[in-house]
Amino acid sequence: MLNIKLPDGSVRSYDHPVTVADVAASIGPGLAKAALGGRLSNGGGDAPDARLVDTSSVIDHDVDLAIVTAKEPDGLDIIRHSTSHLMADAVKELFPDAQVTIGPVIADGFYYDFSYKRPFTPEDLAAIEKRMADIVKRDRPVTREVWKRDDAVAFFKSIGEDYKAEIIGAIPAEQDISLYRQGDFIDLCRGPHVPSTGKLKVFKLMKVAGAYWRGDSHNEMLQRIYGTAWATKEEQDQYLHRLEEAEKRDHRKLGKQLDLFHMQDEAPGLIFWHPKGWAIWQQVETYMRSVYQDNGYQEVKGPQILDRALWEKTGHWENYKDAMFTTESENRSYALKPMNCPGHVQIFNTGIRSYRDLPLRYGEFGQCHRNEPSGSLHGIMRVRGFTQDDGHIFCTEDQILEECVAYTALLKKVYADFGFTDIIYKIALRPEKRIGSDEVWDKAENALMESLRTSGCEFALAPGDGAFYGPKIEYTLKDSLGRQWQCGTMQVDFSMPGRLGAEYVAEDNTRKVPVMLHRAIVGSMERFIGMLIEHFGGAMPAWLAPVQVVVCNISDAQSTYAQSVALTLQKQGFRIHGDLRNEKITYKIREHSVQKVPYLLVIGDKEMGAGTVAVRARGGVDLGVMSHVDFGRRLQEEVATKANSPTA
Repeated sequence: MLNIKLPDGSVRSYDHPVTVADVAASIGPGLAKAALGGRLSNGGGDAPDARLVDTSSVIDHDVDLAIVTAKEPDGLDIIRHSTSHLMADAVKELFPDAQVTIGPVIADGFYYDFSYKRPFTPEDLAAIEKRMADIVKRDRPVTREVWKRDDAVAFFKSIGEDYKAEIIGAIPAEQDISLYRQGDFIDLCRGPHVPSTGKLKVFKLMKVAGAYWRGDSHNEMLQRIYGTAWATKEEQDQYLHRLEEAEKRDHRKLGKQLDLFHMQDEAPGLIFWHPKGWAIWQQVETYMRSVYQDNGYQEVKGPQILDRALWEKTGHWENYKDAMFTTESENRSYALKPMNCPGHVQIFNTGIRSYRDLPLRYGEFGQCHRNEPSGSLHGIMRVRGFTQDDGHIFCTEDQILEECVAYTALLKKVYADFGFTDIIYKIALRPEKRIGSDEVWDKAENALMESLRTSGCEFALAPGDGAFYGPKIEYTLKDSLGRQWQCGTMQVDFSMPGRLGAEYVAEDNTRKVPVMLHRAIVGSMERFIGMLIEHFGGAMPAWLAPVQVVVCNISDAQSTYAQSVALTLQKQGFRIHGDLRNEKITYKIREHSVQKVPYLLVIGDKEMGAGTVAVRARGGVDLGVMSHVDFGRRLQEEVATKANSPTA
């Protein structure tokens, strides 16, 4: 008798082997129709040994089984992976000479790389998508086949699929190969896949991009077709709407529209900040400087260029040199710093430190340079020159927990002030290759976990993702569109202080190496400002806005009064622009609305006579007439409380 345990704890018994599809059918016709695969394990669907299988997979022993449908992430992955094969099938029907390479699932969709004699055009994409729909209508069965490796290599070579043959040829000879067939199309894949192409009804091809074979610029440039696939049309429509919103909020587009910054070929990966953009920068930096001051950080400043000897001690010259900008002078080799940590250790080392001095916290707005590949550069989000709100805490092992608890509480407040209240926490644990004893790693990892528990934060564990020198917490923000941005970190470092000779005098009068905690809240200032621009759609809250208020007169008759209102508010510390041009007031309002200014003060004869202003908030909201004194109090309160709402 064969016993299969289901997620609800019930057990179904069969007197012969059954497929996943058979089990789904025995439960009900609705589940049979919805089933896309199964999750098998010996200890529940979420057990470590759980594995995904096709609905055609045969079960011949007692096992736990969860039927996978499109309502869960695994089901959506099956749909997307199957849709990548559907796209490759359509491409081969339309362009038989095209060679297929790889086609994985990615966030929100999939892609497939092709080798073809000419670039695919938008018209080609439309034709491919139409042929995909035709193949769906044919409802071709999707079946799994197991081949010997050498047989698979010979087969793909015989049909001119040299890339696929190369991929399979790299697999050990003794390993069997899993192939999936739908009609005349057959492809290498570990699966699982949907039972038939008829299950794939909601998809859209998005764009074509270039991609080097195996990511090596010395190899052929392939064509990568990106697509998206969903369980329902409603979900896809919501996704496409989010993309439209994201495009409107693109920081590069808004940077130009709002006159914040620009970039040009003469300085690849570097930023020219305009007055308005630099005003935003200054507000962020001023705020973060107050965070330093209020939380026991001493601000320091290290040099930009350091001798290679120091980078050799840290290991960067050997392991990171290709990403560093180097130079020579008087027969000495130097590098622009890619990070601030070594400089902070040098400052720590300038005097005799006692355990009574610890924890010692240094903070720096440190400018760094990294020689990022040109293909990875992206506006101000990924640049070659950037500034970090970098902090390093020198402490004892016993102080790690207390410092991490305080840091997480601080980080949550800072992010909330910037309008980010949804934070994802992850702890990256010890990798296989590491330094330090297991005892020290246990203490560090437990301190990080306990710090998040104490802070009331749920977190995920990422085994093996820690750095060789210590574990770390990664703080990921969700923006107003639900996109995730990995931002802050707290890293425990057992290595660099010792490599660079950092010591303190312990209570027993012995010399000990301090633990170094690397922490950054906003991380790259450039990237964080790009995030803020997209989060708020360029409509920065009043405390961050480069221009907080524009004072507009209706005619020249009010110019003197309007100018005095602007000057009075400016003296109170607000960022004010007086628009006294001889233009229609509707023109002025429209122009400044496009610039997403938080407040417009409109002054006509009536307001001038009463000593008041007519206040319009961003979005055309009429706040009525009030004295400029009352408006100043209102704005002061808004700035002091850092009120914000991410509306465009």
